[in-house]
Amino acid sequence: MKVGVLQSLSGTMAISEVPLEKAELLAIDQINAKGGVLGHKIVVIKEDGASEPATFAQKATKLIQQDHVVTVFGGWTSASRKAMLPVFQKFHNLLWYPVQFEGNECSPNIMYSGAQPNQQALPALTWAEQKGYKRYFLLGSDYVYPRTANLILRKHIIHDKLKVVGEQYVPLGGTDFSGVIAKIEQSKPDIIINTLNGDSNVSFFKQLNAAGISTDKLPIMSFSIAEPEAKAMGPSLLAGSFTAWNYYMSLPNQMNQAFIKAYQAKFGKDQVVDDPMVHGYEDVYIWAAATEKAKSFDPNKVRAAAVKLGFMNSPLGEVKFAQNQSMVQKAYIGELKPDGQFKIVWSSPKEIKPQPYDPLTFPGKSCKLH
Repeated sequence: MKVGVLQSLSGTMAISEVPLEKAELLAIDQINAKGGVLGHKIVVIKEDGASEPATFAQKATKLIQQDHVVTVFGGWTSASRKAMLPVFQKFHNLLWYPVQFEGNECSPNIMYSGAQPNQQALPALTWAEQKGYKRYFLLGSDYVYPRTANLILRKHIIHDKLKVVGEQYVPLGGTDFSGVIAKIEQSKPDIIINTLNGDSNVSFFKQLNAAGISTDKLPIMSFSIAEPEAKAMGPSLLAGSFTAWNYYMSLPNQMNQAFIKAYQAKFGKDQVVDDPMVHGYEDVYIWAAATEKAKSFDPNKVRAAAVKLGFMNSPLGEVKFAQNQSMVQKAYIGELKPDGQFKIVWSSPKEIKPQPYDPLTFPGKSCKLH
């Protein structure tokens, strides 16, 4: 029985998506080693989205129409997800999307395991407000996720009688931050909220450092930097900066330790893992459990079964899919240490129910799929 794994193995997003693909493949290998799903071995058809939304749409069409996969795991940027969405709706297939995003979307053809804004961006703002930060600079890559996430943040910052002192965007993969840094220096924020994606982060942090702006003087909260990016960029460049996720490699639960051990045994003892990787890994396991529950590979029956599974143990802790096909999960804030790992400095008191539509930003909109 064939499934698709569709990630960027080239282009600006490869720094993040290659490790994610490995985690998805690890889960499939483990499931196959235990007998597969409904007595079938899972055969993987791999494709490269090449960091281009149009390529993601083309490859998704190929996987469904030519390869006849029963489901697809993949995507990272919201631009890639939005490009694939009409394909999955047209052909009545199911995409498992593992990355935090801006919400404002709800489709029966996508299982959204990554954080909604109320599970990442808004908890980060809550933490920042508790720290006493009043002046915010919003920086992002120029596509739908950063712009919509920052729209939601701006609404909440203003609602809470705080101030947005700057908002800047650079093209995805952009490397020139001289103008941005000049505006940061001029506006004097208390904290930068960073929604840059891919290897633009390397250029930004290097140029910020060269300008004499260190993270101990100006805190930076990033939503798309995790353990692999920190390792690739060099932890010393990022040490002391903050991130918001639903998972860190440093979480102490036993399933997390088992996942890390298995990943490093397969891909190398020096390998690190991160939030999207664990969501991608867990997506495969939840798909398998839902398929077994539905006693069918039919995407419609699988999605209906997935929201009835209830809480499951995972490297993330206890998680489940809500009726809106988004994941119920905890939120964490981490501070990057010099060794490249994150010290968890804040966590939500309990698992947070996903809200695809922020009520302050999109009043009256809701998501009902089942």
